[in-house]
Amino acid sequence: MTTQSFATTVADWAIGLMETLGAPGAGVAIALENLFPPLPSEVILPLAGFTASQGSLILWQVLVWTTAGSVVGAALLYGLGAWLGRDRLRSVVDRMPLVKLEDVDKAEDWFNRHGYWAVLIGRLIPIVRSLISIPAGVERMPVWRFLAFTTLGSGVWNTILVGAGYLLGDQWHIVEESVGVFQKIVIVVAVLLVVWWLVKTLRGREDQDTPRHARR
Repeated sequence: MTTQSFATTVADWAIGLMETLGAPGAGVAIALENLFPPLPSEVILPLAGFTASQGSLILWQVLVWTTAGSVVGAALLYGLGAWLGRDRLRSVVDRMPLVKLEDVDKAEDWFNRHGYWAVLIGRLIPIVRSLISIPAGVERMPVWRFLAFTTLGSGVWNTILVGAGYLLGDQWHIVEESVGVFQKIVIVVAVLLVVWWLVKTLRGREDQDTPRHARR
C-alpha cells in the first residue's frame, strides 16, 4: 500500500467514524492515533476541520473531543510505561546488545530534568507526540502534571491542524503535505542520532577491548 492510498484509507475510515458518532468520532480516531502512531493525525485533524466547515460538525466540539481523545490515548501509554516500570525496563535493556545501562541512566536523568517540557513540546512533534507518554509513565511523572501538559500541548496541536482544515476547506490535504515534510525531517534526524549513537558505542567498546600497549 502506497503512502497516498494509506492516507485515503485513513481518511475514509475517519469520515465513517465522524458520520456515525459525530464529533466524538474524531476524538476516537485521535485516541487510536496516539496508540498507533502510523495513523496520521495530519490527515484526521484537518479532515475534521474541513467537515466542520461544511456544517456537518461544530468546530468547538471537534476541538474538545479531539483533545479529549489525545489525552485518553496518552494516558493509556502512560499506564503502559508505569506498568513496565524502571526495574523491568532496566532488565530488558540489560539483555539488549549495544545498549548499556548507563545510557538508560543518562536518559532517565535527562527526562527527570526536562520531562515536563519534553511532554509539552513533544505533543507538537509527529511520532514523538505519541511515544513521549511511555517514559513519562516509566519515570512516574505526577499524573496531574502529565495530564495538564498533555492537554495543553495536544490542544495547541489539534487547534492548529483542525483550524487549518477549517480555513482551507476542500484544500485541507495541504496540511497533510506540509506536516508530512516536517515528519520526514524528524525521522531523518532521529535516524542520524541513532547512527551516531551506534558508532559511538561500537568505538567505545573497541577502545575497551584494545590492550593498553596497542593504543600507544
